[in-house]
Amino acid sequence: MMTTEESLSVVVPANRMPGPAQGRWTYAQYATIPEDGYRYEVVSGVLYMAPSPSAEHQSIVVKIVVHLFSAIQAIKRGRVFVAPFDVVLADRHVVQPDVLVVLNEHSERITERCVLGAPDLVVEVASPATARHDLREKLDAYADAGVPEYWIIQPDSQTLELLVLEEGQYHSLGVFRDKATLPSRLIPEWDVQVGQFFL
Repeated sequence: MMTTEESLSVVVPANRMPGPAQGRWTYAQYATIPEDGYRYEVVSGVLYMAPSPSAEHQSIVVKIVVHLFSAIQAIKRGRVFVAPFDVVLADRHVVQPDVLVVLNEHSERITERCVLGAPDLVVEVASPATARHDLREKLDAYADAGVPEYWIIQPDSQTLELLVLEEGQYHSLGVFRDKATLPSRLIPEWDVQVGQFFL
């Protein structure tokens, strides 16, 4: 029998999960959750449960990974990962970005089970189900952890917003679409047109 949380269409606190009170979840407690086919994250000690990604979401993620792999991993500048893969930003912040990059100079952050600390880039493919979570709770967690670059993709408008961390806060370098390329600081030579992610 499915519970309300199991049939969810938006990111919600996983209040029915056995464990500590909301606001008190840590990575150690999160790591004990059995595999059940759902996607969980901890932000500010609150355990969240997210719906399964759509086919369009998965298609966009694959295209981003292909291009990032060519720009980063294929030339041995770092590694590219795709969810589900835990990122432990802090003991009370455990997230699973859709795509993340860790450059070689931070390779010690990569373990067999997770990334411990801030990736160099996180990419989230927002949807009506996840946009609020991606643009509020997770944005704050990424900024607090010091993630230098954050890409937010909006499939409905076929846009990508590039955020860079400056003095502890994210600042937008713009919202890009169609034939535009990103002024990425992480990958300054990036020449992939944003529209290619939505073909």
